[in-house]
Amino acid sequence: MNAPRAIVRPLLLAATAALVVVALGFVERTADRRPVQDLAIDVREVDDARFITPQQVREQVLGMGGEVVGVPLAEMDLEAIEERLRAVPWVSAVEAYHTLDGILHVRVEQREPIVRVLDRDGRGYYLDAEGHTMPLSAQHTARVPVALGAVHLDGAADRVIDLHATDSLIAASHLPEVHRIATFLHQDPFWAALIDQIIVTPEGEFELVPRVGGQRIRIGGADRLEPRFAKLRLFYRQGIDQTDWRRHAIIDLRFDGQVVCTQRSTP
Repeated sequence: MNAPRAIVRPLLLAATAALVVVALGFVERTADRRPVQDLAIDVREVDDARFITPQQVREQVLGMGGEVVGVPLAEMDLEAIEERLRAVPWVSAVEAYHTLDGILHVRVEQREPIVRVLDRDGRGYYLDAEGHTMPLSAQHTARVPVALGAVHLDGAADRVIDLHATDSLIAASHLPEVHRIATFLHQDPFWAALIDQIIVTPEGEFELVPRVGGQRIRIGGADRLEPRFAKLRLFYRQGIDQTDWRRHAIIDLRFDGQVVCTQRSTP
């Protein structure tokens, strides 16, 4: 008596699974024939950055072949939409997909600039949080520290360049070190609020200029940042009175276990 039941049950389960597969396939084919009802754009902002607007994303999509509303979902080339938007230098990631209600969704993530570079030729560009160059924008200026001095990389102002790439020109540009310092500053609210400039000296060392006081903070190389800034934080808290900040021209962190200050010369 139990043998037929043992046979029937797996057959019922298999039949049910087959029906589910057929139903899902029908729903998918029906959805693919459904025309696009609307285009939904979602642009993720980082620190109020507006390097690209939803309207500009819409124009990029429509620029591929005209209006999309009314076009069957199956005819929408989602990969082509993503590829076109990834070519925009201020865009870091794109996802295009459609839902059963006929809505074509396009989600865009903007690059997050952490430092603005003014190179030795006077050309400007940003470095983003992921270690890429990105051009300046006519419609938005990020409030980030400025790096200047002996720094230069051909093409950095015009296109996205990955600073992690193995390239002698990138290594010689000092941009990887600038990015390392800028990342350290960006990750600490105190330093992010305090430091205004990163200066690359002709010798390839680095100096910082705070927003208040006007000192040159010499850090040397871009290594061992944590212990050097720990010394500086302690110095600001215990070793210097706020009324005396402007008395110091140079704060030197290059020596182990000490902070060496040089006072401004009196006229």
